[in-house]
Amino acid sequence: MPTTIEFTKDLISRDSVTPDDKGCQQRLSDILEPIGFTTEKMPFEEVENVWIRKGTEAPVFCFAGHTDVVPTGPLEDWDSAPFEPEIRDGVMYGRGTADMKGSVAAMTIAVERFVKAHPDHKGSIAFLITSDEEGPSVNGTVKVVETLEARNEKIDWCLVGEPSSTNTLGDVIKNGRRGSLGFNLSIKGKQGHVAYPHLAKNPIHLATPFLAELTAMEWDQGNDFFPPTTFQISNMNSGTGATNVIPGVCDLICNFRFSTEVTAEELQQGVEALLKKHQLDYDVEWKLSGHPFLTAEGDLVSAAVSAIKEVVDVDTKLSTAGGTSDGRFIAPTGAQVLELGPINATIHQINECVNVADLEKLEEIYYKMLKELLL
Repeated sequence: MPTTIEFTKDLISRDSVTPDDKGCQQRLSDILEPIGFTTEKMPFEEVENVWIRKGTEAPVFCFAGHTDVVPTGPLEDWDSAPFEPEIRDGVMYGRGTADMKGSVAAMTIAVERFVKAHPDHKGSIAFLITSDEEGPSVNGTVKVVETLEARNEKIDWCLVGEPSSTNTLGDVIKNGRRGSLGFNLSIKGKQGHVAYPHLAKNPIHLATPFLAELTAMEWDQGNDFFPPTTFQISNMNSGTGATNVIPGVCDLICNFRFSTEVTAEELQQGVEALLKKHQLDYDVEWKLSGHPFLTAEGDLVSAAVSAIKEVVDVDTKLSTAGGTSDGRFIAPTGAQVLELGPINATIHQINECVNVADLEKLEEIYYKMLKELLL
């Protein structure tokens, strides 16, 4: 039985840049199958996924996570090789230490300890692990959930190991996430010579009043759990590169991060109504990455708050801030979903790292949550 630290180092040593898994998921099975778990591989195209479960009865406590990591960036900028984990002054360095191989290791070892100590626990324990969280998230968790739903296999409690903590382990847990609605917009004009503007239609000029009104709109005021909905233009491109040519098209990439106070349909209808109001000729392509979800209260939240207090003596804060996570695919099934993991200060950065003591404490928090919910 490896320790959480040893298992984290094992996983880090595998260069599983998304969508590659590089044998990480098999290592989970190697540890869990001898204590009664069954592994069901669910590959979809180039993505590897596993559903590993012990038990057939409800309630089902599921640990969810991912074994893929983002690219390293310039290797010469790292103080040590990103896939050769190194511990310096009590801190482990390597790509994926915080996001989220450390959590995957902690949850695996916590479960192994729990099952050996309490083989007759109630309900079931499961792992939903993908290699597609850092990528498009098309053939990963969402496909596994669709498979489980098709056979009416339900998750009651889901703990996602994303790095939720801000300044100290357990100070923040994510009990929901905002929705994400993106769209690609092309405003059409007519190309021409800048000296003869009456013979052309400048799409940038046409788009400006529309964008001014759109960026100033208030969609909602948020609520006790969510900040107000926000809108951002993340990319804008137009022109031929020549100074004497009026462009024919202005292309924009935009995104809403929205609360439970508004729906994706309402946002879409609002944007298209505004486009028509400004009499624009346009093409628009919408992409809904995820609806907002919220676990305001319940057994899972209570167990997490209690375990954090007991292990690290922190009064945790519930938050829905930040980007999306795979929890957005699991929450619509009716599961209580919570994200709890290490400090996120270095995720996706050069010299990503995690405090070794924090990983050991995280394992203990997961262990105590299992005791709270399944004994």
